[in-house]
Amino acid sequence: MAENLNYADSYAQSLVTLWDENLYFKALYASKNNGRFRWSGGKAVQISNITTGGRVDADRDTIDTAQRNYDNNWETKNLTHHRKWSTLIHPLDIDQTNYALNIENITRAYNVNEKFPEMDAYMVSKLFTDWSAIEGNTADATALNEGNILEVFDSMMKKMNEARVPFHGRILYVTPDAMNLIKNAEQLSHTLDVRDSKNGISRTVSSIDGVEIVMVPSVLMQSAYNFENGWEKAEGATQIQMMLVHPDAVIAPISYQFAQLDPPGAFTEGKYIYFEESCEDVFIINSKASAIQFATGENA
Repeated sequence: MAENLNYADSYAQSLVTLWDENLYFKALYASKNNGRFRWSGGKAVQISNITTGGRVDADRDTIDTAQRNYDNNWETKNLTHHRKWSTLIHPLDIDQTNYALNIENITRAYNVNEKFPEMDAYMVSKLFTDWSAIEGNTADATALNEGNILEVFDSMMKKMNEARVPFHGRILYVTPDAMNLIKNAEQLSHTLDVRDSKNGISRTVSSIDGVEIVMVPSVLMQSAYNFENGWEKAEGATQIQMMLVHPDAVIAPISYQFAQLDPPGAFTEGKYIYFEESCEDVFIINSKASAIQFATGENA
């Protein structure tokens, strides 16, 4: 029956669709690592890191003393990104706007315009901050142009290749400026996809050397943000032009989620009240930090 419908259930179903349409870094938020950790209490998660010794020479005539040849270390991550959002909704606002201001439309606007962009901003800036804090990691600051952008890409790929990062699954996130440089790169052999004589020609570039390309608005590719109220570019933030990443290097745990709509009552002075809260975070798995590379073009 309609009166028994729990709005939070409907909201969760809509949320899945919205993520697919609006999260630029959805592949990183959906990393399969999210099912490979254990909660250690409170806001801490622990990731198992198993190491073993290598093989040695053997012969037919002797038996060595057997001993344990493996170890397990727990890598602990503490969640710190605790967020909430709420709103009051007067029934007359719903009625007098011909239901334009119903809770579903309001939360949809909030998700599309605020929550999902904030999640994208947090993802890229947190990865950049944590990656840059690791000794030896420095973003490529080469001033990008049509003549060198593929060389910078090749350099990022080479670093991953040397670190034995799997080729399959790598994703290159780029700004619109970087995408334009890639499309017009001097070294690129262009293949024109002629759909038909009426619809013209498609110049879409969706991958380089088999690596998927995802274009992200420049405002969501900054090195730092202010999350005091929503999200905004932090003063002095660096523009990230390209981020090459393998999702297996990232973990995005969520320790708590809550969303509920309460009907009008005396306590709310006749208004609906909607509230949601979550505790979540984004981390780099230490042993896989080589599976992330950045290019900023700072020397432009």
